[in-house]
Amino acid sequence: MELIVAVYDDWGIGKDGTQPIALSADRKFFRETTKGAVVVVGRRTAEDFPNGQPLPNRVNVMLTRNKADRPGFTVVSSPEEAFSLSQTAQRTMVIGGGSIYRQMLPLCHTAYVTKVHTKPKSDTFFPNLDQAEDWFLAETLQSGEENGIRYEMCLYKRKEAV
Repeated sequence: MELIVAVYDDWGIGKDGTQPIALSADRKFFRETTKGAVVVVGRRTAEDFPNGQPLPNRVNVMLTRNKADRPGFTVVSSPEEAFSLSQTAQRTMVIGGGSIYRQMLPLCHTAYVTKVHTKPKSDTFFPNLDQAEDWFLAETLQSGEENGIRYEMCLYKRKEAV
């Protein structure tokens, strides 16, 4: 299982359920990377989607304690259920938010991290993979600047168990 996230310099990912600063280059990278995949998302993050609708050209799986039906989403109530669904998919991407990342990170082997070099006020954070003993930066996929903000799209891999 893989994940994709945009982080600020302090590894903040959002405030009040949304991204304070979003770059169009990162949005494009997200669309291209997740297209055709199963995406695992939490309820609050799904509510932040355009019009609260599932993302097009993806299988949308919502991980939530509230088992209510949501049109366009397969609703699961545990990380184990989401992981089980991922076993039948060619590609599964965890896409947030904070609680979902924390629950699913131990099940992931690859992380696409866009580092957005600014530090807006965040109330939700992603674990700093640069300081994690079991992850390493495998490759910088692209870098650039948008609206005066530098960014890098980075590929992290989980270290093999010894």
